Amino acid sequence: MAVSTKELKRVLTLKDLMGVAVGQVIGAGIMSLMGVAIALTGRSVPISFLMAAVVVLISSVPTIIVCSVVRLRGGNYTMAALLAGKHLAGFLLVVTVISNISLSMYALSFADYALAFVPMLPRKLIAFVILTLFYVVNLFGIDKMAKVQNLIVGTMCVALLAFVGFGIGKVSPDYLANDFMTNGVPGLVQAMAIVIFAVNGAYIVAGLSGEAKNPTRDIPTAIIVSTIAVAILYALIGIVASGVLPVADVAGKDLGLVAKEIMPPAVYVVFMVGGAMFALISTLNAQMASAPKAILQGCVDGWLPAPEKIGYLHPKYKTPWVILTFFYVVGLLPIFFGLDIQQIASMVSMLTQMCAVLMNICIMRLPKILPEAWKRSKFHMATPLLAILVVLCAALGVFNIVALASTMEMYLIIGNVVMLIAGMAYIILRLRSGKVQMEISYEEEV
Repeated sequence: MAVSTKELKRVLTLKDLMGVAVGQVIGAGIMSLMGVAIALTGRSVPISFLMAAVVVLISSVPTIIVCSVVRLRGGNYTMAALLAGKHLAGFLLVVTVISNISLSMYALSFADYALAFVPMLPRKLIAFVILTLFYVVNLFGIDKMAKVQNLIVGTMCVALLAFVGFGIGKVSPDYLANDFMTNGVPGLVQAMAIVIFAVNGAYIVAGLSGEAKNPTRDIPTAIIVSTIAVAILYALIGIVASGVLPVADVAGKDLGLVAKEIMPPAVYVVFMVGGAMFALISTLNAQMASAPKAILQGCVDGWLPAPEKIGYLHPKYKTPWVILTFFYVVGLLPIFFGLDIQQIASMVSMLTQMCAVLMNICIMRLPKILPEAWKRSKFHMATPLLAILVVLCAALGVFNIVALASTMEMYLIIGNVVMLIAGMAYIILRLRSGKVQMEISYEEEV
Protein backbone atom coordinates (compact mmCIF):
# COMPACT_ATOMS: atom_id res chain seq x y z
CA MET A 1 0.00 0.00 0.00
CA ALA A 2 1.36 3.40 -1.01
CA VAL A 3 2.28 5.92 1.67
CA SER A 4 -0.27 8.72 2.04
CA THR A 5 -1.09 11.45 4.54
CA LYS A 6 -4.70 10.96 3.50
CA GLU A 7 -4.74 7.93 5.80
CA LEU A 8 -4.11 9.96 8.96
CA LYS A 9 -6.89 9.82 11.57
CA ARG A 10 -8.97 13.00 11.52
CA VAL A 11 -9.95 12.96 15.15
CA LEU A 12 -8.52 16.08 16.83
CA THR A 13 -11.08 18.52 18.21
CA LEU A 14 -10.58 22.17 19.12
CA LYS A 15 -10.02 21.06 22.73
CA ASP A 16 -7.24 18.70 21.60
CA LEU A 17 -5.58 21.36 19.45
CA MET A 18 -5.76 23.84 22.30
CA GLY A 19 -4.05 21.28 24.53
CA VAL A 20 -1.22 20.88 22.03
CA ALA A 21 -0.89 24.64 21.46
CA VAL A 22 -0.91 25.58 25.16
CA GLY A 23 1.43 22.69 25.97
CA GLN A 24 3.91 23.87 23.33
CA VAL A 25 3.75 27.53 24.38
CA ILE A 26 4.12 26.96 28.10
CA GLY A 27 7.65 25.78 28.61
CA ALA A 28 9.72 25.52 31.77
CA GLY A 29 11.74 28.46 30.44
CA ILE A 30 9.19 30.75 32.07
CA MET A 31 10.73 29.71 35.40
CA SER A 32 13.95 31.55 34.54
CA LEU A 33 12.77 34.08 31.93
CA MET A 34 10.43 35.79 34.38
CA GLY A 35 13.35 36.83 36.59
CA VAL A 36 15.35 38.04 33.60
CA ALA A 37 12.42 40.16 32.40
CA ILE A 38 11.88 41.62 35.88
CA ALA A 39 15.53 42.64 35.95
CA LEU A 40 14.97 44.61 32.74
CA THR A 41 11.65 46.32 33.46
CA GLY A 42 10.66 45.74 37.08
CA ARG A 43 6.99 45.48 37.94
CA SER A 44 5.89 46.41 34.42
CA VAL A 45 6.81 42.85 33.40
CA PRO A 46 3.11 41.87 32.83
CA ILE A 47 2.93 44.51 30.08
CA SER A 48 5.95 42.93 28.37
CA PHE A 49 4.11 39.60 28.10
CA LEU A 50 1.01 41.21 26.61
CA MET A 51 3.15 43.12 24.11
CA ALA A 52 4.97 39.90 23.23
CA ALA A 53 1.64 38.20 22.52
CA VAL A 54 0.75 40.94 20.03
CA VAL A 55 4.09 40.49 18.24
CA VAL A 56 3.68 36.70 18.17
CA LEU A 57 0.15 36.93 16.77
CA ILE A 58 1.29 39.34 14.05
CA SER A 59 4.13 36.96 13.17
CA SER A 60 1.62 34.09 13.05
CA VAL A 61 -0.70 35.82 10.58
CA PRO A 62 0.53 33.86 7.53
CA THR A 63 0.04 30.52 9.29
CA ILE A 64 -3.36 31.58 10.61
CA ILE A 65 -4.51 32.75 7.17
CA VAL A 66 -3.38 29.67 5.26
CA CYS A 67 -4.76 27.30 7.90
CA SER A 68 -8.11 29.10 7.67
CA VAL A 69 -8.27 28.36 3.94
CA VAL A 70 -7.15 24.74 3.49
CA ARG A 71 -6.27 21.54 5.33
CA LEU A 72 -2.47 21.16 5.25
CA ARG A 73 -1.76 17.43 5.48
CA GLY A 74 1.99 18.07 5.68
CA GLY A 75 1.80 21.12 7.95
CA ASN A 76 4.32 23.88 7.17
CA TYR A 77 5.90 21.72 4.48
CA THR A 78 2.61 21.72 2.57
CA MET A 79 2.29 25.45 3.16
CA ALA A 80 5.72 26.00 1.60
CA ALA A 81 4.85 23.76 -1.34
CA LEU A 82 1.58 25.61 -1.89
CA LEU A 83 2.99 29.13 -1.67
CA ALA A 84 6.61 28.88 -2.78
CA GLY A 85 7.11 25.65 -4.72
CA LYS A 86 9.46 22.67 -4.66
CA HIS A 87 12.73 24.27 -3.61
CA LEU A 88 11.51 25.96 -0.43
CA ALA A 89 9.39 22.94 0.49
CA GLY A 90 12.39 20.65 0.14
CA PHE A 91 14.62 22.96 2.13
CA LEU A 92 12.02 23.29 4.88
CA LEU A 93 11.94 19.50 5.07
CA VAL A 94 15.71 19.37 5.60
CA VAL A 95 15.50 22.01 8.33
CA THR A 96 12.61 20.14 9.99
CA VAL A 97 14.59 16.91 10.15
CA ILE A 98 17.56 18.60 11.82
CA SER A 99 15.73 20.98 14.16
CA ASN A 100 13.48 18.38 15.72
CA ILE A 101 16.32 16.29 17.06
CA SER A 102 16.21 18.83 19.90
CA LEU A 103 13.47 16.68 21.47
CA SER A 104 16.07 15.27 23.82
CA MET A 105 16.59 18.71 25.39
CA TYR A 106 13.16 18.49 27.01
CA ALA A 107 13.86 15.03 28.41
CA LEU A 108 17.21 16.14 29.84
CA SER A 109 15.74 19.32 31.33
CA PHE A 110 12.94 17.26 32.88
CA ALA A 111 15.59 15.04 34.44
CA ASP A 112 17.36 18.08 35.91
CA TYR A 113 14.18 19.13 37.73
CA ALA A 114 13.40 15.55 38.78
CA LEU A 115 16.81 15.16 40.44
CA ALA A 116 15.70 17.62 43.12
CA PHE A 117 13.11 15.05 44.23
CA VAL A 118 14.86 11.76 43.38
CA PRO A 119 18.58 12.53 43.63
CA MET A 120 19.41 8.83 43.91
CA LEU A 121 18.41 8.18 40.28
CA PRO A 122 20.84 8.76 37.37
CA ARG A 123 20.03 11.77 35.18
CA LYS A 124 20.44 9.71 32.02
CA LEU A 125 17.98 7.08 33.26
CA ILE A 126 15.30 9.67 34.02
CA ALA A 127 15.72 11.32 30.60
CA PHE A 128 15.66 7.92 28.86
CA VAL A 129 12.46 6.87 30.64
CA ILE A 130 10.58 10.10 29.93
CA LEU A 131 11.60 10.19 26.25
CA THR A 132 10.63 6.53 25.86
CA LEU A 133 7.29 7.11 27.57
CA PHE A 134 6.17 9.80 25.13
CA TYR A 135 7.59 7.94 22.16
CA VAL A 136 5.32 5.01 23.10
CA VAL A 137 2.33 7.30 23.71
CA ASN A 138 2.70 8.73 20.20
CA LEU A 139 3.10 5.30 18.63
CA PHE A 140 -0.40 4.30 19.69
CA GLY A 141 -2.37 6.99 17.95
CA ILE A 142 -2.88 10.72 17.79
CA ASP A 143 -6.07 10.34 19.86
CA LYS A 144 -4.09 8.72 22.71
CA MET A 145 -1.51 11.49 22.48
CA ALA A 146 -4.26 14.12 22.73
CA LYS A 147 -5.80 12.53 25.84
CA VAL A 148 -2.45 12.42 27.60
CA GLN A 149 -1.68 15.99 26.48
CA ASN A 150 -4.97 17.35 27.78
CA LEU A 151 -4.34 15.71 31.16
CA ILE A 152 -0.81 17.15 31.36
CA VAL A 153 -1.87 20.64 30.28
CA GLY A 154 -4.83 20.67 32.67
CA THR A 155 -2.56 19.77 35.58
CA MET A 156 0.03 22.33 34.49
CA CYS A 157 -2.51 25.15 34.28
CA VAL A 158 -3.84 24.30 37.76
CA ALA A 159 -0.29 24.44 39.14
CA LEU A 160 0.43 27.81 37.53
CA LEU A 161 -2.92 29.23 38.63
CA ALA A 162 -2.12 28.06 42.16
CA PHE A 163 0.93 30.33 42.04
CA VAL A 164 -1.35 33.23 41.18
CA GLY A 165 -3.98 32.24 43.73
CA PHE A 166 -1.57 31.93 46.65
CA GLY A 167 0.32 35.08 45.73
CA ILE A 168 -2.12 37.66 44.44
CA GLY A 169 -3.30 38.59 47.93
CA LYS A 170 0.31 39.13 49.04
CA VAL A 171 1.21 41.62 46.31
CA SER A 172 2.49 44.89 47.69
CA PRO A 173 -0.22 47.62 47.79
CA ASP A 174 2.26 50.09 46.27
CA TYR A 175 2.80 47.82 43.26
CA LEU A 176 2.44 50.60 40.71
CA ALA A 177 4.23 53.22 42.77
CA ASN A 178 7.65 51.61 43.08
CA ASP A 179 9.96 49.81 40.65
CA PHE A 180 7.61 50.19 37.67
CA MET A 181 9.38 50.45 34.29
CA THR A 182 12.72 50.61 36.07
CA ASN A 183 14.63 51.04 32.79
CA GLY A 184 12.02 53.06 30.92
CA VAL A 185 10.67 52.18 27.51
CA PRO A 186 13.96 50.57 26.32
CA GLY A 187 13.87 48.16 29.26
CA LEU A 188 10.24 47.28 28.58
CA VAL A 189 11.01 46.57 24.91
CA GLN A 190 14.03 44.46 25.86
CA ALA A 191 11.90 42.47 28.29
CA MET A 192 9.29 41.96 25.56
CA ALA A 193 11.96 40.69 23.16
CA ILE A 194 13.08 38.10 25.71
CA VAL A 195 9.64 36.82 26.72
CA ILE A 196 8.53 36.43 23.10
CA PHE A 197 10.13 32.99 23.35
CA ALA A 198 7.85 32.20 26.30
CA VAL A 199 4.68 33.17 24.40
CA ASN A 200 5.57 31.73 21.00
CA GLY A 201 4.89 28.20 19.72
CA ALA A 202 1.14 27.81 19.17
CA TYR A 203 1.76 27.62 15.40
CA ILE A 204 2.88 24.01 15.95
CA VAL A 205 -0.75 22.90 15.61
CA ALA A 206 -0.47 23.61 11.87
CA GLY A 207 1.47 20.35 11.73
CA LEU A 208 -1.65 18.53 12.96
CA SER A 209 -3.94 19.92 10.25
CA GLY A 210 -4.16 16.51 8.59
CA GLU A 211 -5.52 14.99 11.81
CA ALA A 212 -7.95 17.74 12.82
CA LYS A 213 -11.69 17.29 12.45
CA ASN A 214 -12.25 20.88 11.33
CA PRO A 215 -8.81 22.38 10.63
CA THR A 216 -9.83 25.59 8.86
CA ARG A 217 -11.93 26.62 11.85
CA ASP A 218 -10.10 25.07 14.79
CA ILE A 219 -6.40 25.60 14.01
CA PRO A 220 -6.58 29.41 13.64
CA THR A 221 -8.76 29.54 16.76
CA ALA A 222 -6.28 27.40 18.72
CA ILE A 223 -3.33 29.59 17.70
CA ILE A 224 -5.05 32.86 18.59
CA VAL A 225 -6.83 31.81 21.79
CA SER A 226 -3.92 29.84 23.27
CA THR A 227 -1.44 32.66 22.63
CA ILE A 228 -3.70 35.26 24.27
CA ALA A 229 -4.66 32.96 27.16
CA VAL A 230 -1.06 32.05 27.99
CA ALA A 231 0.03 35.70 27.77
CA ILE A 232 -2.70 36.69 30.25
CA LEU A 233 -1.70 33.83 32.56
CA TYR A 234 1.95 34.91 32.37
CA ALA A 235 0.95 38.52 33.06
CA LEU A 236 -0.85 37.40 36.24
CA ILE A 237 2.17 35.32 37.25
CA GLY A 238 4.33 38.38 36.56
CA ILE A 239 2.28 40.51 38.97
CA VAL A 240 2.89 38.00 41.76
CA ALA A 241 6.53 37.33 40.82
CA SER A 242 7.44 41.01 40.87
CA GLY A 243 4.99 42.26 43.50
CA VAL A 244 5.36 40.05 46.56
CA LEU A 245 9.08 40.50 47.27
CA PRO A 246 11.23 43.56 46.54
CA VAL A 247 12.22 43.72 42.87
CA ALA A 248 15.90 43.71 43.83
CA ASP A 249 15.39 40.31 45.49
CA VAL A 250 13.69 38.61 42.51
CA ALA A 251 15.43 40.26 39.54
CA GLY A 252 17.25 37.60 37.58
CA LYS A 253 16.08 34.85 39.95
CA ASP A 254 14.15 31.65 39.32
CA LEU A 255 10.36 31.75 39.80
CA GLY A 256 10.74 29.08 42.47
CA LEU A 257 12.09 31.73 44.85
CA VAL A 258 8.72 33.48 45.06
CA ALA A 259 6.84 30.18 44.99
CA LYS A 260 8.65 29.08 48.17
CA GLU A 261 7.70 32.36 49.82
CA ILE A 262 3.97 32.21 49.08
CA MET A 263 3.17 28.47 49.03
CA PRO A 264 3.01 25.79 51.72
CA PRO A 265 5.74 23.14 51.19
CA ALA A 266 3.37 20.53 49.76
CA VAL A 267 1.82 22.98 47.31
CA TYR A 268 5.29 24.19 46.34
CA VAL A 269 6.21 20.64 45.32
CA VAL A 270 3.02 20.40 43.26
CA PHE A 271 3.89 23.72 41.61
CA MET A 272 7.41 22.62 40.69
CA VAL A 273 6.24 19.26 39.35
CA GLY A 274 3.00 20.37 37.72
CA GLY A 275 4.36 23.71 36.55
CA ALA A 276 7.98 23.34 35.52
CA MET A 277 8.27 19.60 34.88
CA PHE A 278 4.89 19.18 33.20
CA ALA A 279 5.66 22.19 31.01
CA LEU A 280 8.64 20.30 29.62
CA ILE A 281 6.82 17.04 28.92
CA SER A 282 3.83 18.85 27.38
CA THR A 283 6.22 20.46 24.90
CA LEU A 284 7.97 17.14 24.29
CA ASN A 285 4.65 15.41 23.61
CA ALA A 286 3.36 18.19 21.33
CA GLN A 287 6.52 18.35 19.26
CA MET A 288 6.77 14.58 18.91
CA ALA A 289 3.20 14.50 17.59
CA SER A 290 3.63 17.36 15.12
CA ALA A 291 7.16 16.89 13.76
CA PRO A 292 6.67 13.66 11.75
CA LYS A 293 3.88 14.96 9.50
CA ALA A 294 6.14 17.09 7.29
CA ILE A 295 8.56 14.15 6.95
CA LEU A 296 5.67 11.85 6.10
CA GLN A 297 4.46 14.11 3.29
CA GLY A 298 8.07 14.47 2.14
CA CYS A 299 8.19 10.69 1.77
CA VAL A 300 5.02 10.79 -0.31
CA ASP A 301 6.57 13.43 -2.57
CA GLY A 302 9.82 11.54 -3.08
CA TRP A 303 12.26 13.71 -1.14
CA LEU A 304 13.45 10.72 0.90
CA PRO A 305 14.56 7.25 -0.27
CA ALA A 306 12.45 4.14 0.38
CA PRO A 307 9.26 6.15 1.04
CA GLU A 308 7.12 3.03 1.67
CA LYS A 309 9.44 2.00 4.50
CA ILE A 310 10.24 5.40 6.02
CA GLY A 311 6.68 6.67 5.70
CA TYR A 312 5.06 3.45 6.95
CA LEU A 313 1.76 4.10 8.74
CA HIS A 314 0.61 1.54 11.27
CA PRO A 315 -2.61 -0.04 9.85
CA LYS A 316 -4.56 0.39 13.09
CA TYR A 317 -3.15 3.49 14.76
CA LYS A 318 -2.25 5.43 11.57
CA THR A 319 0.96 6.72 13.11
CA PRO A 320 4.32 6.98 11.27
CA TRP A 321 6.21 4.44 13.38
CA VAL A 322 9.50 4.58 11.47
CA ILE A 323 9.69 8.41 11.53
CA LEU A 324 8.79 8.50 15.21
CA THR A 325 11.44 5.87 15.88
CA PHE A 326 14.00 7.97 14.00
CA PHE A 327 13.35 10.98 16.22
CA TYR A 328 13.39 8.74 19.30
CA VAL A 329 16.73 7.11 18.44
CA VAL A 330 18.36 10.43 17.54
CA GLY A 331 16.95 11.87 20.75
CA LEU A 332 18.70 9.15 22.73
CA LEU A 333 22.15 10.04 21.35
CA PRO A 334 22.72 13.24 23.37
CA ILE A 335 21.25 11.53 26.45
CA PHE A 336 23.76 8.69 26.45
CA PHE A 337 26.74 10.30 24.71
CA GLY A 338 26.57 13.85 26.10
CA LEU A 339 26.23 15.56 22.71
CA ASP A 340 25.46 19.29 22.82
CA ILE A 341 22.06 19.16 21.15
CA GLN A 342 21.46 22.84 21.95
CA GLN A 343 24.24 23.79 19.54
CA ILE A 344 22.87 21.45 16.87
CA ALA A 345 19.47 23.10 17.23
CA SER A 346 21.11 26.52 16.99
CA MET A 347 22.71 25.46 13.72
CA VAL A 348 19.35 25.69 11.96
CA SER A 349 17.70 28.49 13.96
CA MET A 350 18.48 31.21 11.41
CA LEU A 351 17.50 28.92 8.55
CA THR A 352 14.12 28.31 10.17
CA GLN A 353 13.60 32.06 10.44
CA MET A 354 14.63 32.53 6.81
CA CYS A 355 12.06 29.96 5.67
CA ALA A 356 9.41 31.76 7.72
CA VAL A 357 10.24 35.12 6.12
CA LEU A 358 10.06 33.66 2.62
CA MET A 359 6.69 32.05 3.35
CA ASN A 360 5.44 35.33 4.83
CA ILE A 361 6.24 37.07 1.57
CA CYS A 362 4.71 34.30 -0.54
CA ILE A 363 1.38 34.60 1.29
CA MET A 364 0.57 37.34 -1.24
CA ARG A 365 0.14 34.56 -3.81
CA LEU A 366 -2.69 32.92 -1.87
CA PRO A 367 -5.57 34.97 -3.36
CA LYS A 368 -4.38 33.99 -6.85
CA ILE A 369 -3.66 30.33 -6.08
CA LEU A 370 -6.90 29.64 -4.19
CA PRO A 371 -9.27 32.51 -4.98
CA GLU A 372 -12.54 30.81 -3.99
CA ALA A 373 -11.18 29.28 -0.78
CA TRP A 374 -9.66 32.65 0.12
CA LYS A 375 -13.03 34.35 -0.30
CA ARG A 376 -14.61 31.83 2.09
CA SER A 377 -11.98 32.36 4.79
CA LYS A 378 -13.12 34.14 7.94
CA PHE A 379 -9.85 36.09 7.70
CA HIS A 380 -10.49 37.32 4.16
CA MET A 381 -9.34 40.90 3.73
CA ALA A 382 -8.64 43.47 1.03
CA THR A 383 -5.38 42.98 -0.85
CA PRO A 384 -3.80 46.25 0.41
CA LEU A 385 -4.39 45.21 4.03
CA LEU A 386 -2.94 41.76 3.31
CA ALA A 387 0.12 43.43 1.78
CA ILE A 388 0.60 45.59 4.89
CA LEU A 389 0.44 42.53 7.14
CA VAL A 390 2.87 40.64 4.90
CA VAL A 391 5.38 43.50 5.01
CA LEU A 392 5.02 43.77 8.80
CA CYS A 393 5.48 40.00 9.28
CA ALA A 394 8.50 39.95 6.97
CA ALA A 395 10.04 42.91 8.79
CA LEU A 396 9.59 41.16 12.15
CA GLY A 397 11.18 38.05 10.67
CA VAL A 398 14.19 39.96 9.39
CA PHE A 399 14.52 41.66 12.78
CA ASN A 400 14.52 38.25 14.47
CA ILE A 401 17.22 36.99 12.10
CA VAL A 402 19.43 40.01 12.77
CA ALA A 403 18.85 39.77 16.53
CA LEU A 404 19.61 36.06 16.45
CA ALA A 405 22.79 36.56 14.44
CA SER A 406 23.98 39.27 16.84
CA THR A 407 23.86 36.81 19.76
CA MET A 408 25.45 33.89 17.91
CA GLU A 409 29.03 32.76 18.01
CA MET A 410 30.73 32.95 14.63
CA TYR A 411 31.00 29.16 14.37
CA LEU A 412 27.19 28.88 14.70
CA ILE A 413 26.68 31.43 11.92
CA ILE A 414 29.14 29.48 9.77
CA GLY A 415 27.23 26.32 10.70
CA ASN A 416 24.02 27.88 9.39
CA VAL A 417 25.75 28.76 6.12
CA VAL A 418 27.12 25.22 5.80
CA MET A 419 23.65 23.78 6.49
CA LEU A 420 22.19 26.13 3.87
CA ILE A 421 24.67 24.97 1.23
CA ALA A 422 24.29 21.30 2.15
CA GLY A 423 20.50 21.55 2.16
CA MET A 424 20.37 23.24 -1.24
CA ALA A 425 22.82 20.68 -2.65
CA TYR A 426 20.60 17.81 -1.47
CA ILE A 427 17.51 19.47 -2.94
CA ILE A 428 19.16 19.99 -6.33
CA LEU A 429 20.47 16.42 -6.45
CA ARG A 430 17.13 14.97 -5.45
CA LEU A 431 15.25 17.04 -8.03
CA ARG A 432 17.70 16.00 -10.75
CA SER A 433 17.17 12.36 -9.84
CA GLY A 434 13.60 12.68 -11.08
CA LYS A 435 12.25 10.97 -7.96
CA VAL A 436 10.53 14.05 -6.58
CA GLN A 437 6.93 14.04 -7.74
CA MET A 438 5.06 16.36 -5.42
CA GLU A 439 1.36 15.73 -4.97
CA ILE A 440 -1.16 18.33 -3.92
CA SER A 441 -1.22 17.80 -0.16
CA TYR A 442 -3.75 20.46 0.76
CA GLU A 443 -7.52 20.13 0.75
CA GLU A 444 -10.12 22.86 0.47
CA GLU A 445 -12.67 22.56 3.26
CA VAL A 446 -16.11 23.41 1.93
